[in-house]
Parts: sequence; structure tokens; C-alpha cells
Amino acid sequence: MASVWSARVSALLRPLSASLCARTPQICKLSSSIKPPAPINLLPAAARPSISVSAFQTQRFNIFKRVTPLVPSLMLQPSRSLTYFSVKKGKRKSVKSVTQRFMRLHCGLWIRRKAGYKKKLWKKLPARRKRLREIVFCNNTQSKLLDKMTTSFWKRRNWYVNDPYMKYHDRVNLKL
Repeated sequence: MASVWSARVSALLRPLSASLCARTPQICKLSSSIKPPAPINLLPAAARPSISVSAFQTQRFNIFKRVTPLVPSLMLQPSRSLTYFSVKKGKRKSVKSVTQRFMRLHCGLWIRRKAGYKKKLWKKLPARRKRLREIVFCNNTQSKLLDKMTTSFWKRRNWYVNDPYMKYHDRVNLKL
């Protein structure tokens, strides 16, 4: 069992190390130092370790630790592209996708279109197309997050002629 497992691991590491060696010689040195464990079946009976489930989990974890420097995307965490200090003026910047997809009402609520309101309309029924054209409010948690991702410029009050959202800007008895 262990010999099959080590053969699979070495087969997985071989193409990875070969492709990386062509690009960076430092990684080539690292990958050449990684050797699969010796097959347990070839060891004499006295020298064979007692294999348990925890041993296999430890081996799996060790291989993950060895491969992680070679493939850094395994450990990357998702992040928002919020700029705290810009390069030119050192100011905080708004996230462009927030300002394009959402609109902030003066009362602090954010509104958005429903997902897929422009996609493949030819295959959707008229009732569904009508539902997708509706505008929905973001909840409290989303509104606070969107406030953090924008600057004060997007939070100021704007007056537009014939604003269709005029009746929604001011809300009474609303706590955020």
C-alpha cells in the first residue's frame, strides 16, 4: 500500500519539478532534495514500522508542506482589492467594482440589480425577465462592508433632476 502511494506521489511531483526547473534553478535544487519514502515492503520485518492511520495523515501533511513552497497558490487566501494608501497621493481608494455595481442611498442603504439581469435573456421567460429587472436592497452587513470599500466621495448626497430613487433616499425609523 505504501509503495503504491509513494509511487503516485513521486509521479505527481516529477512533472511539477521538471517544469519549474526550466524556469527557476533555485526550485530545481529544492525539488531534487525531495525524495519519496522507501517502500515499507522492502524493509526486513524487524525494521518495519507499525503503520496506523495517523502515520498516513502525517505523511500527507508532510507532502503538503513540501509542495507548498513550489506551488504558492495552494496557501493564498482571497482578499479584497482595497487600497489603503495610493502610490501618488497616499489616499485611500474606492473599489471600482463596488461603485459600478452598487448605488448608495443617502440613508446609508445600498441597492443593486439582481444577478444575471443581462445574461441570456433569450432563454428566460418574460416573468423571470421582469423579476430580474427589479432592484434589491443590500442587508446591514453588506451595507457596512460596502461603506468600508468606498471613500467619502460616494457617501455624499447628490441631487439629480427627475431622480427615480428620490423617495428611497430618506427613510424614517431605520436603524443601521
